[in-house]
This record gives sequence, C-alpha cells and structure tokens, in this order.
Amino acid sequence: MILKLISSEFNTRGWLSQSSKPSISSSASFILDGFPRTASQATSLDSLVPINFVVHLVTPPSIILSRIASRWVHEPSGRVYNTDFNAPKVPGKDDVTGEPLTQREDDSIETWRQRLHKFEETSKALLQHYQRKGCLWRVEGNSSDEITPKLFAEFERKFC
Repeated sequence: MILKLISSEFNTRGWLSQSSKPSISSSASFILDGFPRTASQATSLDSLVPINFVVHLVTPPSIILSRIASRWVHEPSGRVYNTDFNAPKVPGKDDVTGEPLTQREDDSIETWRQRLHKFEETSKALLQHYQRKGCLWRVEGNSSDEITPKLFAEFERKFC
C-alpha cells in the first residue's frame, strides 16, 4: 500500500523513469520517515527507486524511557509536555486551559521496553540490508540538540 502511494507520488511529479531499471530524476529529492520498516519492504522499495542515503538515529533506551516517563498530554488539544525539558507552568495543568494533564495508557515504561525490543529485532535485517548497499549512516545522540548538527553536517558533506 505505502509503495503504491510512493510510486503514485513520484509518477505525479514526473520523477520515475519508464525503463525497466529503477531510477529517479536527478532533480528529485525526498525523505521517507519511518518507511521502510522491514528488509522485505526495503527490497520492494529498491525495485521502485534507488535509495542513496539511510539515517539510523541511535538514542540510548534509558534516555527514551526517561522521556516517556516524563511525558504528559493535554488530551483535548494534543499538547505535549515533558517535566524534564518542557514542563507546564503549573505542574499537572495545561498552560492554555488549566485542565488536567494525563499520561497516555500506552506510555508505560514496560510497554515501551517491549516496543524498543521489538524495534531492535525487526530493524536488524533492515539495517543490514542498507549496510550491504553502502548507504547506511548511523548517528548517535541523547537529544535532537546533539543529533541535528551532526545530521546537517553529514547532509552538507554528502549533498552539497
């Protein structure tokens, strides 16, 4: 389904070649976030378009779990707070409405431990796929403040 959407969008933009070998216009530039999720999806994507750069963001599980434990939500609006770095002005209350904040039921530490374990299991073959192709780049950091400059520097090095 996702591949059909991607293919359709590329065709709409006139980016896909009509030859039997996957290729995309040299003027095309795009980012796929969260897709593919499996090696088989990556192989299918390879048959549609050549992928030249894959970023593997690495943050220690302890940091991820800490952020989850500190996350509070104003459900009606979707506003998200974090008691460590984006705390509400009044603890437990939404800054705009003053209504109570809640923690999502699926944001438990145990749920997230299981999600991280599952992600590690399912992403292993995907990462190996792109490592074999020579287009995998790994960046580590504890926050976007650490990761973003590294990412921009690598983009600059690779594409400018």
